Amino acid sequence: MRRISASLAVAIASWCLAAPADAGLLGSTMGFRPLLEHIKFDAPALPPMAFNRFCHRYEAECRSRPIFRGGPIQLTPERLKDLKQVNDTVNRGIVGERLDNEVEEAWVLSPSRGDCNDYAVTKRHELLKRGWPARVLLLSEVVVPSGEHHLVLVIRTNEGDLVLDNLNAQVKAWSRAPYRWVRMQLPHSSKLWTTIADRRV
Repeated sequence: MRRISASLAVAIASWCLAAPADAGLLGSTMGFRPLLEHIKFDAPALPPMAFNRFCHRYEAECRSRPIFRGGPIQLTPERLKDLKQVNDTVNRGIVGERLDNEVEEAWVLSPSRGDCNDYAVTKRHELLKRGWPARVLLLSEVVVPSGEHHLVLVIRTNEGDLVLDNLNAQVKAWSRAPYRWVRMQLPHSSKLWTTIADRRV
């Protein structure tokens, strides 16, 4: 997301590696009820430079789509199953790879090896293919407890905002992810980003 030292790149990549395949998944939409909450947007923000390069390479992924009905999507058992399947399939399908240079690599869809950015954009791509609306599939930059930057996919549902993450096989409520929230895409335009008012950890 910005120029970084080689040593920091290695540390970031260690956070971007896939979670253990045998980690458990949340089994019921009712598990989210006490955590019904959405991320609050703050002020307009520039997107990551790597995101701009991604949009140039994959124009269809960032194309504005008409919004017939706005707002979060209803989290049915079928949609929760979709989220679990995509999260698990992508986490298993990409081998985590450490960065080995000072410039962040371009984000790539469905690579055989990649980092957190590749996991996040691939999950968004797969959900779009399954008919999920772009307005509820939001890439978000966070900071992990050790201080490195990391990319996740946030899903806006009527049960609250959920997180698909290559560091965890569970589909989690955003408020339970141990991260400091930095910026994310806006629902009405895939190319526009915003800072986040409640940064948490």
